[in-house]
Amino acid sequence: MWKTQEGSTGRLIELCGGYFIFYIITGLSVKYFLSSAPGYPGLNGIEYLVYSTASSTLLATSVALLLRWYRMQSIRLVSLGKMRIPYEIFYIIPSGICTAIIIPATTLLYSFRGISVMVAMVIMRGAVIIIGRAVDAIQIRQGILRKKVYKEENIAVVFAVLAVSTKVLSGNSGGQNPFTSLPVMIIFGSYIVAYALRIYIMNFYKNTRPKNVKTNNNKAFFAIEQFTSTITIWLVAAVLFWIIRARGIEGNIATPFANAILHPVEGYWYKAMFWGLAFGVVAFFSVFLFMFRGRTATFAGLVNRLTSLIAGTTSTLIFAIFFSGKFPKMIDWISLLFILIAIGFMSIAERKRVKELKTEKTQN
Repeated sequence: MWKTQEGSTGRLIELCGGYFIFYIITGLSVKYFLSSAPGYPGLNGIEYLVYSTASSTLLATSVALLLRWYRMQSIRLVSLGKMRIPYEIFYIIPSGICTAIIIPATTLLYSFRGISVMVAMVIMRGAVIIIGRAVDAIQIRQGILRKKVYKEENIAVVFAVLAVSTKVLSGNSGGQNPFTSLPVMIIFGSYIVAYALRIYIMNFYKNTRPKNVKTNNNKAFFAIEQFTSTITIWLVAAVLFWIIRARGIEGNIATPFANAILHPVEGYWYKAMFWGLAFGVVAFFSVFLFMFRGRTATFAGLVNRLTSLIAGTTSTLIFAIFFSGKFPKMIDWISLLFILIAIGFMSIAERKRVKELKTEKTQN
């Protein structure tokens, strides 16, 4: 990365900073392009999904290809015909398929009218925080994770869940309750299942790497996962487009999806693709935070998700100040307070973890 060391608190802060900035851009672009107020694009959520997903997936995949991140130092090679390939590929590919579900699901949940970007972020991030703690519990039982989860990390999880519960119980800040919409629940359920599998796989990969294997293999994981997710997304999109056209299917999703490809929104489609690149940049920071060296899934998930939650609040504020959007309500600030308390406990856990890692290094 920059001048910080791999696995250091400084590196962690740098990743959080990049994630924070580009998630603000992502949140602002969604709100801007979907706003139906006079003078705004008023794009359909599906149209924006097509443009932003196309640019973000191509960005992440292109960077991984150009920098040759796909070269992996495998701990075991297996035979596939006449080829010898890393055995890790056989579980990274499923992780990439899960990513192919998560990417469009994220934008779809942001794009439902009546459900704010902030609330969508809170619900999704809160669920992933709980998943991270569950993955640690499972992998500790399996003997894969040999670190304990500090009590401060558990307390941080409680306050993060309180932040989520506050938002959900608030009635969605004046919008519709997301749990009364069947389409939202289907997408949300798909998002959670895919993320649960992905976080387990990420931590399996991280926790089973021998100490003599280079840590930059996180880049190889990222590259293979992105190749898989991009190919999956584009293939599924092509098949759906062919079915819609061949059978003349129309509807709230089918029609704007086909129109986004056949009749790009004049003056806005390329702008949506450009600003959608921010989500592609977010992918880099997100993966490297989830797989951060020497940390539990609980801690890494909290850092990742709470950073994006604060970014969501910030994007709402910026949009309200500069684009005449709605300001966060009192319940939003209460939720943010719980998040800040959680971060306070995480900082204590981080100091403990750094001390633990230094002790391990000295002993080795």
